[in-house]
Amino acid sequence: MFELVAIARGEALTLYLDRFATNEPVKDATIQADTPAGTAAAVPAPDGAYRLEAPWALRPGQHQVLFTVSADGTADVLPVTLKIPEPAAPLGSLAAPSKLDVPALARDLKARLTRGDSVIAVAAAGGFLLGIVVMVLVRRRRLIPALAMLALTATLLLGSNALAHEGEDHGDTKPAASQTVAGRDLAQRLPDGSVFIPKPTQRILAVRTVVAAPAAHQRRIELPGRIIPDPNASGYVQASTGGRLSAPPNGFPRLGTPVKKGDVLAYVTPPLQAIDVSDIRQRQGELDQQITIVERRIARFETLAKSGAVAMVQLDEARLELQGLRDRRAALDRARREPEALVAPVSGIIAEANAIAGQIAQPSGIVFQIVDPARLWVEALSFEPVATAQNAFARFVDGRSLTLTYRGTGLADRNQASPVQFAITGDTSGLRFGQFVTVLATTDEGKTGMALPRGSVVRGSNGQDLVYEHATAERFEAREVRIEPLDGESVLVIAGIGAGKRVVIQGAELLDQVR
Repeated sequence: MFELVAIARGEALTLYLDRFATNEPVKDATIQADTPAGTAAAVPAPDGAYRLEAPWALRPGQHQVLFTVSADGTADVLPVTLKIPEPAAPLGSLAAPSKLDVPALARDLKARLTRGDSVIAVAAAGGFLLGIVVMVLVRRRRLIPALAMLALTATLLLGSNALAHEGEDHGDTKPAASQTVAGRDLAQRLPDGSVFIPKPTQRILAVRTVVAAPAAHQRRIELPGRIIPDPNASGYVQASTGGRLSAPPNGFPRLGTPVKKGDVLAYVTPPLQAIDVSDIRQRQGELDQQITIVERRIARFETLAKSGAVAMVQLDEARLELQGLRDRRAALDRARREPEALVAPVSGIIAEANAIAGQIAQPSGIVFQIVDPARLWVEALSFEPVATAQNAFARFVDGRSLTLTYRGTGLADRNQASPVQFAITGDTSGLRFGQFVTVLATTDEGKTGMALPRGSVVRGSNGQDLVYEHATAERFEAREVRIEPLDGESVLVIAGIGAGKRVVIQGAELLDQVR
């Protein structure tokens, strides 16, 4: 249930209590300890740890302590072995020998070489011996041999120092498991590749773990895709004939402006060629002439109709003919003056605008594109069949994911692939059509593995995927794994780590940066 680390700091123990499975700190717990001095209770500390008074911790050696932990209605008994190292012995003063015993010093030097002591110790002993010889030579007034011996001593000392530190080739010297500065442990990478992270540092980095358990999952494939507008909630605004664009009374709509179906977005005035203008004027003259003739006929029929010389039917037909001529004349006037109104086919926002006052619009050119931002789709290209009964996920490069609903698969190949369309389910704020995504689609093939969050997998220096196993309370080991995509938030670990291992799911990138 729990994991406890006890660190001796003077006459007190600092206790770090975490959940064993998740590495989550336990703050509201009751801790009773059976110590060599009797039973004692730990009290919470401001930093989330616990403090236990332990004067007996000053004695070197191993101390057995039994902790009883109670939290959230559960209890656990944790036996702890506390190891207190022996204090470092102070360096004693060197007493001058009363009698010089050169053979004894030589035997001692030879014994040190035989035992394989460090080069520094050997150099120090040799320097001490040569110094005594130099003193004897000086007393006997032999200066030249004395100077030669001093030069030899300096050479040996400097050479031994260089040999001891150049390249750090110390043979059987073993690095410590952790470094301590001013009573504080430091995180570091150990020679075997594992990472030592003290409990206080784990609290700062918010390292969290999960117990890996294999399970059966359906395999997912990665498909390249992009966001497209919903065909039923988007549309183009195009001119039926070519002409010059002009703005409505409120001006052209800007990008992102919401519009409703039927709103006038622009006007297109068709250009008239010189020959067309001549034909229209000629036709207008003919119509004006016919209108004048019919008007005079109607005036004459009205006079004759009073005396009964002309039937009323003829008068009505003349009036109808006059109305038709006037309508045709008005249509020619409108053809020269009235532009074509471009209206919104659907409701939404302006996603694309290519309208400039005075621009000549082409019949096939897109003047405006309207998109409903709440209804977007994703189109992907698949090289293998995709299950149609289950949902899929879309993932962005920044880690965000979207839930997709299958809509259909095309039969026509596109670059040897079939287009597959999905509808985006949920919030679509911040999305724009044309964005590239990676679609994770479900297949009928089953896979067995451990599902882990994507943040738990880091990339090693050799390009291999790694996860960190929480081996012991303060040690993490990197494990090479083989993964496959599972969904927008998780990956499937196929090989590399066994069941029941504690795997870091939060803070793995920070652990990987420890050197």
